[in-house]
Amino acid sequence: MGMMGIFLLAAEASAAHAEASEGGFGLNFDILETNLINLALLIGVLVFFGRKVLTKTLNDRRISIEAAITEAEKSANEAASALADAQEKLTQSQAEAQKIRKNAEENAQSAKEAILARAAQDVEQMRATAAQDLDSERNRAIAQLRQQVVAKALEKVESQLQTQVDGSAQQKLVDRSIALLGGR
Repeated sequence: MGMMGIFLLAAEASAAHAEASEGGFGLNFDILETNLINLALLIGVLVFFGRKVLTKTLNDRRISIEAAITEAEKSANEAASALADAQEKLTQSQAEAQKIRKNAEENAQSAKEAILARAAQDVEQMRATAAQDLDSERNRAIAQLRQQVVAKALEKVESQLQTQVDGSAQQKLVDRSIALLGGR
């Protein structure tokens, strides 16, 4: 409340007092009756001493507000710095994750190619082994058939020799075979 507010209150108080005593509205200009001097002294004391208290209170309040603002700005700067650090770490982490993912894809591709190459070698080796086994079985079967054919032929020849060739023919045949073998 300013100085004018105090004077208006004093005037209203005087008017209320005068109205109560006279039964109407009016202003009382009697300085002693309205205690205008006491009011002026009271206002002067309030202004003189109150200004120091009010100034000190306002200064304390201003200092605390400035400290709060400074602390808030400091906190905001720290938060912004922490946010920038966190964003930088996030960017680095994302780059590292991308690098790891790329390496993993390259390793997977290399492993896939190696597995396919090894599988192709294994298939080729199985084919070669199967071909060798087949050749071996065929050669064995051919050898067995040859033995059977030779045995059958020998049996047939022996039976024909025994039935068709007599003793003197056999002797001539044996002599001739010995001569062919180098007994001349």
